[in-house]
Amino acid sequence: MDTLPGDIVPESAGLCVEPGPQIASDLRRVGSNPNHWYPLAWSRELKTGKPLGVRFAGDPIVLVRPQHEAVFALEDRCAHRQVPLHDGVVDGCALRCGYHGWTYDQSGKCIDVPYLGKDKLPNGVRAYACREAAGLVFVFPGDPALADTVPFPQLGATGDPRYRTRRFGQEVACHYTFMHENLTDMNHQFLHRKQMGQVRPRFRGMRTGHDWMEVDYTFGRTGGKQPLGEAAILGKRRGQGRENHKDLMTIRTEYPYQNLRIWTDGELPVMNLWIVYVPLDREQRSNRTFGLLSIQRPEKLGFLLDAAWPVLVWFTERIFTEDRAIVEQEQRAHDDQGADWNQEVFPAIRELRALLGRRGLPIVARPDAARERGLLADARGCTLAGTCQSVTQDAA
Repeated sequence: MDTLPGDIVPESAGLCVEPGPQIASDLRRVGSNPNHWYPLAWSRELKTGKPLGVRFAGDPIVLVRPQHEAVFALEDRCAHRQVPLHDGVVDGCALRCGYHGWTYDQSGKCIDVPYLGKDKLPNGVRAYACREAAGLVFVFPGDPALADTVPFPQLGATGDPRYRTRRFGQEVACHYTFMHENLTDMNHQFLHRKQMGQVRPRFRGMRTGHDWMEVDYTFGRTGGKQPLGEAAILGKRRGQGRENHKDLMTIRTEYPYQNLRIWTDGELPVMNLWIVYVPLDREQRSNRTFGLLSIQRPEKLGFLLDAAWPVLVWFTERIFTEDRAIVEQEQRAHDDQGADWNQEVFPAIRELRALLGRRGLPIVARPDAARERGLLADARGCTLAGTCQSVTQDAA
């Protein structure tokens, strides 16, 4: 077999693949750690005065944009009858339930019940720390006490005038870890042969830490013509031959985010992608992807990037569509088998899987919501008529 320095060679080639760290349990049953900042919507989706219902790992959350105040986030259920608050009405800097008019401020406190006195107001709902940046609405769904101490993510090159940024993403029917593996493992370029031609990646090494890892690649074209979309990203044409292993790609996973950068020459990357995968359902078998793809403008003829932008969007969307289809097939295979049967040989993915397993949390069955909120009292029960009465044992 013809091999190059830095190539990863499968075991079937007769060469030894060094064992890497493995996780003891099924990675697809590891939940995303909620103690981080996650985008739950694009800013453009959240209209002034119109609540927006979203989810994180099955937990309903409502986002609210008041007329003159900052965006805020609450648990998307009324404490009264548990109906969604996103069907309610924004009233100044508060949200009024659309059923009986119970009203909650930005802290989740119930500040008005139309038919009760102010001294009889019940408990409110949970509020979430919320921030808006780079066209995204972020929420901290984990321990509220940690929201001020957990670093906010660096969002690639957004806001840098030297770049133009495409905001993209959609729902994908797979566990978020499939998405992490797909982006990190550039050995899957064969999947994109219709879009990219024949491209050979070369693994150049990796670096690891407790909550991060990054891997380097270079690429060489071995067949086919360079697509216009790739030329628009790189800002130059590339032909065939091994000597074209010059462009450096670094993919960094800094849990739970990923960042992909490409350098052709100079200090600035020509492409800077920031991306995250937000679990939607409680079993985390689906996610919503939020991506910020920034492309460097040419120094002298910056308008050329604007002219090529439609081609670049079309090209990157085709790549994402192929990736989406294949990771959803992986999820279906896992569902059919009932376990993770993957035989992973690539050291970088072994390291990535260990990182995701180490930083994630087990997915557990939902606890009894009433007991979780401490609303059940000992020796109390409710009649079908809705009035509560003491439950006692008859004296023998």
